[in-house]
Amino acid sequence: MTILARRTKDLKPSPTLAINAKAKAMQAQGIKVISFGAGEPDFDTPQNIKRAAVKAIEEGFTKYTPVAGIVELKDAIIQKFQRDNQLSYKRSQIIVSCGGKHSFYNLAQAIFDKGDEVVVPAPYWVSYPPMISLAQATPVILETKEKNGFKFAPGDLKKKVNKKTKALLINSPSNPTGSAYTKEELGKIAEIAISNGFFVISDEIYEKIVYDGFKFVSIASLGEEIKNRTIIVHGVAKTYAMTGWRIGYTAGPEEIISAMDNIQSQSTSNPNSIAQKASVEALTGPQDDVGKMVSAFDERRRYIVDRLNKIPGVTCYNPAGAFYVFPNFSSYYKKSYQGKKIANSTGLADFFLDVARVAVVPGGEFGADSFERLSFATSMEDIRQGLDRIEESLKKLS
Repeated sequence: MTILARRTKDLKPSPTLAINAKAKAMQAQGIKVISFGAGEPDFDTPQNIKRAAVKAIEEGFTKYTPVAGIVELKDAIIQKFQRDNQLSYKRSQIIVSCGGKHSFYNLAQAIFDKGDEVVVPAPYWVSYPPMISLAQATPVILETKEKNGFKFAPGDLKKKVNKKTKALLINSPSNPTGSAYTKEELGKIAEIAISNGFFVISDEIYEKIVYDGFKFVSIASLGEEIKNRTIIVHGVAKTYAMTGWRIGYTAGPEEIISAMDNIQSQSTSNPNSIAQKASVEALTGPQDDVGKMVSAFDERRRYIVDRLNKIPGVTCYNPAGAFYVFPNFSSYYKKSYQGKKIANSTGLADFFLDVARVAVVPGGEFGADSFERLSFATSMEDIRQGLDRIEESLKKLS
């Protein structure tokens, strides 16, 4: 008798969390590591949101809540979709979970079965394929190119679609590339989804973090037909610097949301009661801090993209949203340091950590081995110093 279930054998820990853990361990030893690994804003949660949490504690709001979230928060989410996306949902079409990752996991468990295929554009967020596989479905990777802004064309999608296709996953703006789809591009994707009868899972957690006047559009807003085939995964973590509060939410067809509710009732039950109250304030309260954070991210984005593109042999796409850059370092593969050859993105990431004392996440973990992901959700001083270290370390390769 084997000890572990078969599903665990190919499952690896999240590489982003692993990189952060290694960097923190080095820092605990007194080594100054500059980390570009974290996928979370470096700002503090806004004061009005924290005050709402304190008030919830003082008023004794510390008990179980309904599994799918409190009515007050569901209504705030409904208002957000109406205000920002011109989308109308009922309470029965909304579920609140323990973060965006938990939302997607529950969704995968609710709609995927063995034999189903899910089209996942690459580069992709590291946890999509494992969670699809855990639901016994098959992730079908749709590769995109840097020269096309890391976006697929309708013809590329059509080649991956067949009778087994259950869903297409869109993350716009994207982690790790920062690419984002326009209304026109989403319209063509919607036509393919409708004509072929598959769902669109739209991960919109970076919706508010966009640059250069880019206008975010939810694919669900393009008509009733595509709305009925779209499940939106969202959350408060990125927009409001609330990563540790663990509140995500999903909007979609009532039947799917009900199934997710059942799954959640048998696993985590309700999300944190205090964090739910704080999230009500986040969604309905003043939004000034969001603009300030995005403005700071934008300044960093312009700087880091410019610096990276000036490094010999490196190219870096200018992201339309999120807070990551995804530079191509592949011209340095096959070079060596002290007799050890750099073979791939993992080897270069190890080299940066060991030699430059800089933490990045290997692009191979996102399905794109020519690249490294750097988060600019860190101070401008760390960005400057980290890039200095990267440039100096690359000169040591031969």
